[in-house]
Amino acid sequence: MRIFVDTSAFYALLDRDDDNHAKARDAWTELLDSGAVAVTSNYVLVETVALLQSRLGLEAVRAFEDAIVPTLHVEYVTGELHRLGMAALLVASRRRLSLVDCISFEIMRRNGISSSFTFDSHFKEQGFRVIP
Repeated sequence: MRIFVDTSAFYALLDRDDDNHAKARDAWTELLDSGAVAVTSNYVLVETVALLQSRLGLEAVRAFEDAIVPTLHVEYVTGELHRLGMAALLVASRRRLSLVDCISFEIMRRNGISSSFTFDSHFKEQGFRVIP
């Protein structure tokens, strides 16, 4: 099984003070133990690193890069995916919906991924199963 992992899950996993930290830790352990493939995009990685660096510092970035990134299958965003995500963002016309999310949805659909490890309600709104 393949599960898409979003920035919100990575952040909760690394920030011990995050309200969702315990749920994220348990879900991540279960995901790894089950043999599922954790999929993300290079856009999610950029978004996650920026968030970690800003809020938690470079030690959190280092922990992410050393312990989590090597376990991931990374889908690289092409020009076409970027254009599709931007079009979806502009059509949706919602301030709180991000370009990274719109591209994530497209990657999930193209790859037949129905589940996402996230704390972002937009994934559920798009019809994906949300873990935890």
